[in-house]
Amino acid sequence: MSNRIALHLATLGPIGHLPKMPGTWGSLTSALVAPWLFLPFSMPIRAGILILVFILGCWAATGAEKELGASDPGCVIIDELFGQWLAMLPFAALSGWQLAAAFALFRVFDILKPWPIKNAEHAFPRGLGVMVDDGIAGIYAGAVLFFILPYIP
Repeated sequence: MSNRIALHLATLGPIGHLPKMPGTWGSLTSALVAPWLFLPFSMPIRAGILILVFILGCWAATGAEKELGASDPGCVIIDELFGQWLAMLPFAALSGWQLAAAFALFRVFDILKPWPIKNAEHAFPRGLGVMVDDGIAGIYAGAVLFFILPYIP
C-alpha cells in the first residue's frame, strides 16, 4: 500500500502516465502552476517547499521504483517538479516568456545531462539519485536564466 501511495505521488497523479514524454509533461505542469503554487511565496517559504518536495520525492521515487520493479521509471516525474521549481527559486516573479525560458532551459539540461548531472543520477541510490540529478539540472537552468532574464520580456 505504501509503495502505491508513493507511486501516485511520484507520478504527480495522472500526469506521469500521459503518453510520450512524461518528463516534459511534468516540467510543463510544474512551470504552469508555479505562479500560483510556488512563486507567490517568500524566499524562505519557497526554500521550505523545495526541501519538502525533495524529501517526499526521494521517498516517493524509491517507492515507485519498488512498485514498478524498475530503476528511475519514466513515469516518475516528481523530480521534474523539484528541478523546475529549483530553477525558479531565485525569482520572485516571472513573466510568461520568462516561465517559458525556465521550462526550456530546465528541459535542455535534464535531457542532455552535462557533467555532473549524469554522474549524480548513478552516484546516489534509488530516489535520492532520481532527485539529485534533476536538482543539478535545475541549478544549471536557474543560473543561465539569471543571466538571460534581462533580455526576456
